[in-house]
Amino acid sequence: HDEIMRQRAAGRAILLISVQLDELAALADRILVMFNGRIMGEVSGDDADEERIGMMMAGVAAPEFAAETAS
Repeated sequence: HDEIMRQRAAGRAILLISVQLDELAALADRILVMFNGRIMGEVSGDDADEERIGMMMAGVAAPEFAAETAS
């Protein structure tokens, strides 16, 4: 995790794929949740809510993404 934090501090973009929600919340500025190749929602790392993220991981789109995933 130290290297990720160094790269982040240097302003580099990092793509981190994980199912460990506590890890994502600790390291991410923002979290995009995908299900079946579609983005179900986005939350900031500071506002990461395990229940909300879990619902998106199960295919329930966040309201702001619901219209996009319906098509």
